[in-house]
Amino acid sequence: MLDNTLSELETAIRDLLQRNQRLTARTQELEQALLAARDENDTLQLSLLEQEEHGASTRQRVEGLLALLSAQSVEQAVAADAEQRHAASVE
Repeated sequence: MLDNTLSELETAIRDLLQRNQRLTARTQELEQALLAARDENDTLQLSLLEQEEHGASTRQRVEGLLALLSAQSVEQAVAADAEQRHAASVE
């Protein structure tokens, strides 16, 4: 009976050691995947920041162009009004 119990104990210990090895290997795989995911996350965050900066720069340029167009439209309206007044005074 003691031999039978010792044999069962040895089998259980071997099984546990094998399971521990599999779990250790899986843990290492998961740690590597986590590191890769963190690296990808960092890369994506940097890319997002660059895109936001580029978007802000583009927005500023577009706003500047709109301001320029708006100012030019006002100048043209003033010039047209002056021409109409001049034409009306000549008649």
